[in-house]
Amino acid sequence: MTSLRLGTRTSRLAMWQARHVADTLRAAWPGLSVELVPFVTEGDKTLDKPLPEIGGKGLFTLELESALLDGRIDLAVHSLKDLPTDDPDGLTVGATTERADPRDAWICPSGDTLESLASGAVIGTSSLRRGAQILRQRPDVVIQSIRGNVETRIRKVQEGGYAAGILALAGLDRLEITDRAASILDLDTMLPAPGQAALGVQTRSDDPDVLRLIAALDHAETRASVTAERAFLAGLGGGCSAPIAALGTASGDRLHLRTRVVSTDGARTVEVRVDGPFDAENALASGAALGARAAEEALAGGAKTLLP
Repeated sequence: MTSLRLGTRTSRLAMWQARHVADTLRAAWPGLSVELVPFVTEGDKTLDKPLPEIGGKGLFTLELESALLDGRIDLAVHSLKDLPTDDPDGLTVGATTERADPRDAWICPSGDTLESLASGAVIGTSSLRRGAQILRQRPDVVIQSIRGNVETRIRKVQEGGYAAGILALAGLDRLEITDRAASILDLDTMLPAPGQAALGVQTRSDDPDVLRLIAALDHAETRASVTAERAFLAGLGGGCSAPIAALGTASGDRLHLRTRVVSTDGARTVEVRVDGPFDAENALASGAALGARAAEEALAGGAKTLLP
């Protein structure tokens, strides 16, 4: 196989991610041609409603998955946090790239911190996870939906529609606009979404030629970490938009997983921390077992009652 068709969303961030994967493939396989094929997903088109209202599985992925299944493209690049935990029949995440910084950035033109914001200040986010964790710290502020790509959300905050906003630091870094962030939220305040800052490369599960090529992209430590996070999410029966946070990290021969489930009003929280063995040769198994154990402990602690 000497050429690949790579499907991607059309935002500047999505195109950066697709070009990054294409460039890495070309470097790993000299002579390989990779063509980018742009798609506009339902999540990109429906910008007038909060994500949880239109949410559901695959909001940003269905069009790309359909193109994979009917052979119009050979692989698709997704922000892993947007990808449902269950693979559609015939598709698989064949590679997970090395994760960037998974923390969230605080966008606040006034320079206020979360602690110093005035009571009643409006914070823009369409993420139930981010909103719940903000209310957990500051129940006196107001959470309002904000939609659009990275640049649009920053502009809406800077124009005064919101006192502050929250965006993934990895996205700002990839677009070289980290200077727009007033600060980075620590993990005690804001734990990331499962899979945040990692890219998932999806392809057909019965296509050994593509699977062999994209294996060059896979990062075992990231694969184990995000598998644990996504297994935790799946174990709770939560979707991409649920107020569920998780961060896995591999260190030496150990895999660690920190999780948080918060009621949407921020009043109740269930946190679980677990660790287990890490084996790079069996990254999927290492992660899946740890994530399932964390989910069992969270459910025993009442996490299910916190989900909307």
